[in-house]
Amino acid sequence: MLSIQQSHDKAVIQSRRDAAVSGSLEKAKEYAFFLLKFRLRSEHELISRLRQKGFSEEACRETVNFLRDRRFIDDRVFAKGWVASRLKRPFGLKRIKGELLQKGLAKEVIEEVFAQAGKGYDELSVVKDLAGRRFCRLKGIDPLKARQRVYGYLLRRGFSPDSIKAAVKGF
Repeated sequence: MLSIQQSHDKAVIQSRRDAAVSGSLEKAKEYAFFLLKFRLRSEHELISRLRQKGFSEEACRETVNFLRDRRFIDDRVFAKGWVASRLKRPFGLKRIKGELLQKGLAKEVIEEVFAQAGKGYDELSVVKDLAGRRFCRLKGIDPLKARQRVYGYLLRRGFSPDSIKAAVKGF
């Protein structure tokens, strides 16, 4: 049977643990808000950054739940913003899709965002424009080598091989 002193000691230890967890949760929230000051982030990305910083799994989950409930993070909003900014750069749909998968977004969310974003997007005209600019830089090079370089460049940017072939054929 526990003495009064032992039960008191256990209660003090438990209250200190609770305070540490609470303090850790507050620090995790502060760090999450700090990260969100710079740009929107996906839930998966935020959890991995919190883990990387050394926060417990429980603190990470609770922080993300807190932020999601108060609409500070939303994967759909993040995906829409990411797609819009990457299309302006311009990158191909394939590359953007890969980046979103890497950031931990669900395939359903990605497909939904791509269905909306792809409506007014003409990949062939974007590829032709980029290819034209790239060929201008490569004027003094053998035409075959220039085509190979432009093809590789556009492929790395995530454009479809069919669009690239059609664009490069004209130069």
